Amino acid sequence: MVTKEHTLSKSTFIKGCQCLKSLYLLKHFPELKEDASEEQQATFQIGHSVGDLARQLFPEGKDASARRDEKFSNWLSDTQAFINQGDTNIYEAAFMVNKVFSAIDILVKRKGKWYAYEVKASTEVKDYPILDASLQYYVITNSGIDLADIFIVHINNEYVRKGDLDVSKLFTEVSVKKQAIENQDMVKKNIADFKRALSLDSVPKIDIGPHCSDPFECDFTNHCWSHIKKNSVFEIGGLRSDKKFKLYNDGIIYFKDLQEDAPLSERQWLQVNSKLKGTTNIDKKNIREFLETLSYPLYFLDFETINPSVPLYENTRPYQKIPFQFSLHGKKNKNSKAYHAEFLADEKIDPRIPFIEKLLEFTAMPGDILVYNQSFEIGIMQSLAEAFPKYRKELNERIGRVKDLMIPFRDMSYYTPAMNGSYSIKAVLPALVPELTYSDLAISDGGQASNDYLSMVLAQFTGDREEKRKELREYCKLDTYAMVRILEKLEEV
Repeated sequence: MVTKEHTLSKSTFIKGCQCLKSLYLLKHFPELKEDASEEQQATFQIGHSVGDLARQLFPEGKDASARRDEKFSNWLSDTQAFINQGDTNIYEAAFMVNKVFSAIDILVKRKGKWYAYEVKASTEVKDYPILDASLQYYVITNSGIDLADIFIVHINNEYVRKGDLDVSKLFTEVSVKKQAIENQDMVKKNIADFKRALSLDSVPKIDIGPHCSDPFECDFTNHCWSHIKKNSVFEIGGLRSDKKFKLYNDGIIYFKDLQEDAPLSERQWLQVNSKLKGTTNIDKKNIREFLETLSYPLYFLDFETINPSVPLYENTRPYQKIPFQFSLHGKKNKNSKAYHAEFLADEKIDPRIPFIEKLLEFTAMPGDILVYNQSFEIGIMQSLAEAFPKYRKELNERIGRVKDLMIPFRDMSYYTPAMNGSYSIKAVLPALVPELTYSDLAISDGGQASNDYLSMVLAQFTGDREEKRKELREYCKLDTYAMVRILEKLEEV
């Protein structure tokens, strides 16, 4: 946030620490900024909801930000008014020093001393929240508030919900005052550097680098990376970021620039040469050996999950994956027509037991269960078996029948240039079955499906419920039908 009333804020300070060019573009060329993705918007929403929940640790506080939309200065004046009148719990307490603005999530006064609490939806204290708290400490203390301590409040991922949500156990408070004080010289220097950079007449000359996505994906990536065209070294699958940038900084930007001594694995060279020569790699022996491991009838199975930051159901933890939907296609033999079955939970209940019972019902007959990236589905079934011992034996039996359709693509036994170094189903499907596509669907990826379902669970969804449930079914159904068609392509080989 940058306004006429202030030059830097908490968020822009963090942005400047990541990249001065990004900070400059935000102030002078905001039209170049990319819109937040649905996934990013969902992350923001999680942060807001977790912040609101943490207020229950310090109840009956005054919200200093209540009139911020009416006038920015009200935010600052209301904070000061609450302090002057003796309020001891203040939410979004705002301060500004030398045109550097910050708002602390919760400011508390106990026994005549002030304590600051910054809330994060993460499950640990990372580097950037400490930078965040260091800037907060600088602004608050230079505004005349003597802070006895400053804390990061984060999610305790060891908390298991039993009955009603226990907010006191959901959150963990970690003092970061020592680090904040140690960072004060750095904060002062950065503020001066950032202000100086913002006053320049031209954009700082900073090239692309690892900082473009660390700690956050920059929202000016499309602008700053516009000179990087297709078939660049950044598309090489499995190549570490530092190696990609080493090649880039050495002037080796595209596949055609690579020399024989380039630090690529055999698999990476296969990708590069496949693209340059337009060749497809098909290892018939390996594919045949994989197919011989499969036993009909086959079940093609895919799960969708939510992982709410705040546990919603009994005996669940923060960010635990909760399955709410599956799609299943079945084939009795190689030449039979595939049939379809599915499950989508009622968003008003804990979906796990209905999910288990339908899964066991639909897979009761013998036959291999084919998934794409088996660690995911196996992990979900293991979690369900642990949570509900009644179904453990049957779930373990299903786990023992799981086979992974990803294997021939992960080891590049089947590889085409169109896969662009990826073996995800979103890359494999259009390469093998171009007439099938996710682009025509209202929901096109698992993250979006998860966010949409969770919004219904939390009663935040405002659209047509039945239409959204239909879209969820269509997306999940395509995942398993895609597996049917992909296997048929392998069998043709």
